[in-house]
Amino acid sequence: QVQLVESGGGLVQAGGSLRLSCAASGRTFSNYAMGWFRQAPGKEREFLAYISWIGASTRYTDSVKGRFIISRDNAKNTVYLQMNSLKPEDTAVYYCAAFGRGSVTTADGYDYWGQGTQVTVSS
Repeated sequence: QVQLVESGGGLVQAGGSLRLSCAASGRTFSNYAMGWFRQAPGKEREFLAYISWIGASTRYTDSVKGRFIISRDNAKNTVYLQMNSLKPEDTAVYYCAAFGRGSVTTADGYDYWGQGTQVTVSS
């Protein structure tokens, strides 16, 4: 089991920045690739970013490429999502997840999830 706890969400004006953190406990964090997803009301959970277990490989969905940066610190058992140039359409609950198997861009590929943190971007 891996327990994940997100933090860092909040209310920000359009054009602003936030950094989300996801703290892991339980099984060895460095064994897991990690991902960030988000879900807006009435929409499906959306893949945002993926990082491999040592951080050598990253992947982003097109809508956040160039604005969001995923990183990890295995010594702190934490994965981060730096979000810049935020837009009102980025408003959603943001989740981190530990990858299991399959596609890194679909929720089905992830075995463990945090409870989510709300990000609201005002115009």
